[in-house]
Formats: sequence, structure tokens, C-alpha cells
Amino acid sequence: TGDVRYAQAFVEDERLPFPVLVDDDGIAAQAAGVERVGIARLFAWGSLPGTLHALRAGYRLGRPGKRVNQLGATLVLAPGAAGARVLFHHHDAHPADHAPMSAVLDALRRAEPPA
Repeated sequence: TGDVRYAQAFVEDERLPFPVLVDDDGIAAQAAGVERVGIARLFAWGSLPGTLHALRAGYRLGRPGKRVNQLGATLVLAPGAAGARVLFHHHDAHPADHAPMSAVLDALRRAEPPA
């Protein structure tokens, strides 16, 4: 939900070798069924261990985007004859819930290269 500068910093910090798209207006999030939640879900007890782990690892919250109550999601898409195919999806249950990177990388490996 951050802006282009936030996404660029994320790409650089994590050394991502692929493009990261910014959904500034939330159109893609809405189409993918990504939830917007109330304050209780944003600060759910279930997110506390992940939050503490991230803080201990040195991660800090970046500049928030327009939709601070938007949960995250991870999708791996591949082109298909009838449109994009979803190879992997994970909708975060709370702010500290993220897709396992091993599952994301496995989905990327399964993607067929464009013809």
C-alpha cells in the first residue's frame, strides 16, 4: 500500500530480481479480494509474534500508503492463452502474516517462460 518510492526501497533492500507493481488506487487489491480491515484486525494478537520478530531483525515500518487498513497478499501470475493464470496466492490474515518465501519461489520456478 506504499507509494512508488516505498516499493523501490523495498526492491533494493530485498534485492528482488523482478518487477514490483504498485497498486496506488487499490484497484488490483479489490479485484483480488484483498481485505480492508478495522483497527482490531490491524492490531490483532496473532500479529504480535511476527511484529516482534521483524523489529528484532531490524525491519521498520515504512511510509504508509493511502490504505493503511489494507491487508497484504502475494500472488504469482503467469501468462496464459485465456489470460493470466494464478500460480500461487496468499491473502494475509493479519499484518504480520506473509506468504512463505519458499512457496513463492516454488511457484515462480513452475511458471512457464513466455513464448
